[in-house]
Amino acid sequence: MASIALGVDVGLARVGVAVSDPSGLLATPVMTLRRDAKKNSDRRLLLRMIVDRGVSEVYIGEPKALSGNATESTKMARDYAIALVEEANAASIEVEVFLVDERLSSVSAHRALHASGKKMASHREVVDQAAAIEILQQVLDMRRNSVRVQASRVVLK
Repeated sequence: MASIALGVDVGLARVGVAVSDPSGLLATPVMTLRRDAKKNSDRRLLLRMIVDRGVSEVYIGEPKALSGNATESTKMARDYAIALVEEANAASIEVEVFLVDERLSSVSAHRALHASGKKMASHREVVDQAAAIEILQQVLDMRRNSVRVQASRVVLK
């Protein structure tokens, strides 16, 4: 049996969250959290989800330029992942956090929402969750097909 994993899409204003089923086959949306840089309430809610759902792995999308180079968004996702690991350690929560390449996940999410009949104006409400699904489903599909998941584990120095 596979472990339960979360997929996380970090944005400036919102954080999309998706969860795997216990068998590790399907990613489904959970919610969109409002980013709160001062109180970190979004990360606290994420840690609560990790505990409540028995999550053992978190995959945070690492947005890079199409060339593979780091961007400001890449740094933001990395900083978020490091802060999540620090807060999990401080709360004695055992979870592995990984950064996974998410180039084009938001584009794919918008396409999927459009194909499902959602109007562009309503995308903002759910696109972060859809991107989180894209991130996590990519990992689940790679595992199922015995393909090595290209992810970097976040480890504090």
